[in-house]
Amino acid sequence: MPESPRATTGGALPPRAVAVMLLLCLVWGLNLVAIKLGNAGIPPVLQAGLRSVIATAVLFGWCAWRGGGIGAALGPWRQDGSLLPGVAAGLLFTLEFVALFIGVGLTTASRAVVFLYGAPFFVALGAHWLIPDDRLTRAKAVGLLVAFGGLVLAFAEGLRAPAGDAALLGDLLCLLGGALWGATTVLVKASRLRASPPVTVLLYQLVVSAPLLLLASWALGETWRIVPTPLVLGALAYQGIGIAGVSYAAWFWLVSRHSASRLAAFSVLTPIFGVLAGWLLMGDRLGSLFGAAVALVALGLWLVNRPARPG
Repeated sequence: MPESPRATTGGALPPRAVAVMLLLCLVWGLNLVAIKLGNAGIPPVLQAGLRSVIATAVLFGWCAWRGGGIGAALGPWRQDGSLLPGVAAGLLFTLEFVALFIGVGLTTASRAVVFLYGAPFFVALGAHWLIPDDRLTRAKAVGLLVAFGGLVLAFAEGLRAPAGDAALLGDLLCLLGGALWGATTVLVKASRLRASPPVTVLLYQLVVSAPLLLLASWALGETWRIVPTPLVLGALAYQGIGIAGVSYAAWFWLVSRHSASRLAAFSVLTPIFGVLAGWLLMGDRLGSLFGAAVALVALGLWLVNRPARPG
């Protein structure tokens, strides 16, 4: 079914989209922690591959449970011209998580977060050039800079901590992961994937990435041995079902209908929610600048999502 112009507008996000995006950021806030916990018992790239395998099985099961068969749930992917961009999105998705899962293990969590969440800048630049109704305005640019400044402020103490000899490589890999995340988002929005069902968009990426990530794990010489502690298995299940399955399907549903750059800007809330979760659930200490950081992020997001003035 073709999307209406209202559904794909580049204007300010409606309240429902903001609410869903806030929920996604809350769920994603625990993802880097889950990766770290999983890495304690599963080699990183193997973990990423297993995550895609689990998510693929979950989505196929969901399609079958809905009735009408998997083909009916996926839409006319053979005829709608989405196959080529879908495979390209799968390759970007694969490279993103190879970079991220290795990078997170080489640097500190604070540094990984800051470099990974440079992604909204890549989305904003790509959308400006490739998506006509999602131009980078002055208000958006200032809002992105202010929100990112708040993110850096929130992790300022962690950024000053010693990071080890491999930290620079880890930082670069996390930055690459953010760039590939941004590229995938822009590709989905700027290609025929924009009109595909969100489940189809996600399955392209999972079906392509699962074998490639497992192959990359083997090529990198990872030992295919899992330490099946409850914490490790729980972290893997959380990533496979909650993150790569349910939350990414919701993300692509949002991307297909709303401004990619405005949505991506909200992702800087993800690590903020992660810090709050650590404080509430694990007794972690909040940095002295955390309140100011949250205020900056909120101000930046307000600037990004402000309706454009009629010209």
